[in-house]
Amino acid sequence: MRTSELMTTPAITVLGETPVSEALGLLDRNQITAMPVVDRQSRLIGVVSEADLIPDALLVQDHVPSHPMKASISGRPRRVAELMVNLVMSVGADEDLDAAIDLLRTSMVKSLPVVEGDHVVGVISRSDVIHYLAGRDTRIRNEILDLLRERDLDWQVEVDDGIVHVRGAIGELERERAEAIAGSVRGVIAVHAA
Repeated sequence: MRTSELMTTPAITVLGETPVSEALGLLDRNQITAMPVVDRQSRLIGVVSEADLIPDALLVQDHVPSHPMKASISGRPRRVAELMVNLVMSVGADEDLDAAIDLLRTSMVKSLPVVEGDHVVGVISRSDVIHYLAGRDTRIRNEILDLLRERDLDWQVEVDDGIVHVRGAIGELERERAEAIAGSVRGVIAVHAA
């Protein structure tokens, strides 16, 4: 499965020149914790999270005039580009989903920009992965049951974390047949037939 099949589109992005207060509003309205930062050509230039923006927003709200984070040297409101993380992890839209899941699992980030070239085309988050994994076993079971019905086979199927248990197959040939049928379904890790 490709990352593009699971990513959320369109990606909620923000321009680097956007004021911090507007970026906070985007995060709030869309109920997200981070978003890709892009330039005017929609090229990925960074990522900004609530953790990057909140300290700055609190200083402005509390009117701390002497604090260096309140405004830039020009006195204008700070922009997203001043607070974003420049070294961005991303994943290609055509990359295998396992690569994205591995990156989300081994890093501290909760979401990753999905790119084609250097343009953001979506976002994949830990939540997307959880929803996918939660529904995976049901999808696998239903696909196997459909294949069994097509062949007039009345076997019982249970799926747990991608591992399939087929009951009702009698004899070595039927067990091999059950393993071949169930093993043909995308997402199956192993098949046990009894």
